[in-house]
Amino acid sequence: MSCYLQKLELELKSRGYSKKTVKSYLFQVSCFLENLRPNPTQEEIQKYFVNMADKKDPRTVNLRISAVKFFFRTVLDRELQLNFMKRPKKIPEVLTKEETIVILNQITNPKHRLLIETIYGCGLRVSEATMLKKQDLRFDENILMIRQSKGRKDRFVMLPTSISSRMKSYICARADNNPYVFDSSRGGHLTVKSVQKIVKNATKKAGITKNVHVHTLRHSYATHLLENGTDLRIIQQLLGHSNIKTTEIYTHISTALIKNVKSPLDNLAIELAPKVDITSQITPKSEQK
Repeated sequence: MSCYLQKLELELKSRGYSKKTVKSYLFQVSCFLENLRPNPTQEEIQKYFVNMADKKDPRTVNLRISAVKFFFRTVLDRELQLNFMKRPKKIPEVLTKEETIVILNQITNPKHRLLIETIYGCGLRVSEATMLKKQDLRFDENILMIRQSKGRKDRFVMLPTSISSRMKSYICARADNNPYVFDSSRGGHLTVKSVQKIVKNATKKAGITKNVHVHTLRHSYATHLLENGTDLRIIQQLLGHSNIKTTEIYTHISTALIKNVKSPLDNLAIELAPKVDITSQITPKSEQK
């Protein structure tokens, strides 16, 4: 088994896959190999994934399917015809602009506040924020560069003018050799876990009951841009989406846009017959006995 995994690792690295993907694929394939006999049939493999889908999230199952198909194709020279599990279409949680303000106002640590404002104000993934380097900030143009993010792509996003001067002052005041913008006291950069904790604590203090994660800020950024009239294609580029269909989900979750749509019933209202008082149709409880 170790020989197979070594070959898989070599294939992944030689094709330029990220460290995160290499680690993930190795884990998924090792789990698969531990649960099936050597040289399983197509039917046995499909049954394995159907049974797995009864216990795990479809996204987890599909990730393992992708890893296993890659393994069979590149290491075993065998093509698998596997069906991916249908993923439920869930609308992601989004904060209103007012809720975003309340959460930000709960963060009293200046560096943490700047970090969370950057994530929301630039629509960053949490890993993009923690890995952001000083050299990627272009204050004269008010933009920042996101290097080799998801899909091994670079992109530019605007740096909000409301935080640009604070960011510049913070960087200048540090005068250290740490290359990361959001440094850790232990050296290097803040961890993803630390950022998640900051958002979780701020949300709790704000008294917001929505299921808020760091990625919720990215969803909210995209939704608020859409509500402000930003073209969907521009939002796609700012988020780094390869496919416009991924960005189109924000057209379905903008409650502000939904609230501004007038129902056709309201257009008919002046032409409708006088409305009957519905309370007159209700029998008082004292008469129901």
